[in-house]
This record gives sequence, structure tokens and C-alpha cells, in this order.
Amino acid sequence: MTFKTLAEVGLFYKEYAKRAGFSTKIRNTNRCKETKEEINQLITCNRQGQWTSEVPYVEKTKPICGANCPARIYAHVIKTTRMWRISKVVLRHSHPCFPEQAQMLAQHRELSLEVRRIIEINDVS
Repeated sequence: MTFKTLAEVGLFYKEYAKRAGFSTKIRNTNRCKETKEEINQLITCNRQGQWTSEVPYVEKTKPICGANCPARIYAHVIKTTRMWRISKVVLRHSHPCFPEQAQMLAQHRELSLEVRRIIEINDVS
């Protein structure tokens, strides 16, 4: 797949993540040394990575955080056309995804205009 800008690539993967039931994060972005333009980017599942915690597992409020999830896309710029192309895709997750509860994830939460206006009025008063 090809896109005009890097922002379109991120928006595409974010929309896919919302439908599949997970959140994303930008893991890595490389830039050209001379022009400082972005040349490639790695976008992963937000549960990518594994680490050890000092808090015992039984005391954690959110026991599943880093799950070493391999889901990711890799996009790079085509030099001749300056278009962005997705070159590597991994769709398999190492944790359960819940599409029906995706709107509860922080990345996919949105306030309606009415709720936003009520919050702003309450802040002023």
C-alpha cells in the first residue's frame, strides 16, 4: 500500500487498530542525515516489549502490560516518488484483542462536542 504522507500511514494503522481492538505506538522513526527528512517508521502494538517489574504479580492492578506483542507495520519513503509504502506487516498478537471494547482504550477515546462544551463551561465557572 502507498500513501502520500507519513501521517496518512499512521492514521490508517490507527483506524485498523481500533477495528481490531488494540492501541498503537510509534516505536522508531529514522531521518536522513543531510536533509533531516523522515525516511522510515516502525509502528507497533502498544503492548510490544517485555520488562520485569519490582512489584509482585499478585499486587498489580494491571497485570498485563508488556506482552512482547509482535504486531507491527514498517513504512518507508520511495525516493523517486516521495510516496510512503508499507513494506512489512505482522498481524499476529500475543495477547487477546477486544474490538467491541476498543473505544475504551485511551488512544481511541473521543469526546463529543456537547460533552466537551459542558466540561469547558464547568471549568470556567
